[in-house]
Amino acid sequence: MATSWALSRSLERIGYLCRDVLDDRELRREVLAELGKVVPFSAFAWPLTDPESATGISPMARIPCPDELPELIRLKYLTADARWTSLMGQRRPATTLLMATGGRPARSRLWNGLLIRYGVTDVLSVVFADKHGCWGWLDLWRGGDEGTFSEPETDFLATAAPLLAAGLRRSRAAQWQRDVGGGAGARTAVGKSLPPQAVLVLDERLAVRGQTATAGDWLGLLQRGPRPYEGIPAEVLNVAAQLLAREAGVDAHQAMSRVPVGHGAWALLRSARMDPGKGGAPPLAVTIQECPAADRLEAFARCFALTPQQHRLLGLAAGGLSTSELAAALQIRPYTVQDLFKAVFVACGVRSRGALLGLALGAAAVSPTAASASDGR
Repeated sequence: MATSWALSRSLERIGYLCRDVLDDRELRREVLAELGKVVPFSAFAWPLTDPESATGISPMARIPCPDELPELIRLKYLTADARWTSLMGQRRPATTLLMATGGRPARSRLWNGLLIRYGVTDVLSVVFADKHGCWGWLDLWRGGDEGTFSEPETDFLATAAPLLAAGLRRSRAAQWQRDVGGGAGARTAVGKSLPPQAVLVLDERLAVRGQTATAGDWLGLLQRGPRPYEGIPAEVLNVAAQLLAREAGVDAHQAMSRVPVGHGAWALLRSARMDPGKGGAPPLAVTIQECPAADRLEAFARCFALTPQQHRLLGLAAGGLSTSELAAALQIRPYTVQDLFKAVFVACGVRSRGALLGLALGAAAVSPTAASASDGR
């Protein structure tokens, strides 16, 4: 185990990385390299999450069981012990498999159903969340003769968690700013309009049993899974697994996620039970569609740490309201509206309402009325 001095120095380096506003994948790669120096591990899983639903998106992982990915995700979501959503808001947002189960890992559905077969001896789990939402979680695995994770190592990850939550949130905000350069192409991530809504049908083990004709177009925009699941993005499996967790009473968050698919375009994924029909358990349906404006604005407000009032202002402005109309709707003075806009401009790195709405909604989605509304109108 690393010395307290080494852990302290590593924490400083992680803080520097989180302040650099790196691309989220680059940030995760750099942090994992740093963690490996002081908290050794043999495997890991680090997805980002939808900040509202805490459902996994955009995963990074190195696991010994890629051919069992659906089962790993299913059991992860159905396991209450050390679940990332149960760590949110805790004084220490990190724990280990052995700590969470009182030294009896067989109590863990994930360990008992899968990890034991791969010789995993302990898992260190940490969630990255703040008052604006949940930004991701990280599981580090040890196996064989690597032993278990210690209290100091767990405390180290817990101390790093707020830094990483802020860093991940800022990296997500920076991605919005990078994507805005796509201009009118924001809604044409593949050189044409986004596909119509698609539906995939999954069974209880998260195996895909059917899909609509448009599903292939959407799946090509999402992140490919590892072999042999290249054609089934983990985002699809995650949102279906979250529905199973809701049904089992493990977690109450929505079975929903919003996923950027490039050039400012976003997908909205939801999962629900299908009609039971004749006999057998009713299958799961995962729908994929273009993310509606209201859902984009909600995610945008969280990424840029907007206040509830600033979020409402943004939503009303997207409808093309003038300053006087905004003031009436918010029951504040017109000059206060202007002050609110100035604060939002600073937070989002823009200088006008048109640029703000283009950033939040994608340039092609902004109505001429909303883009041209001026302070005096």
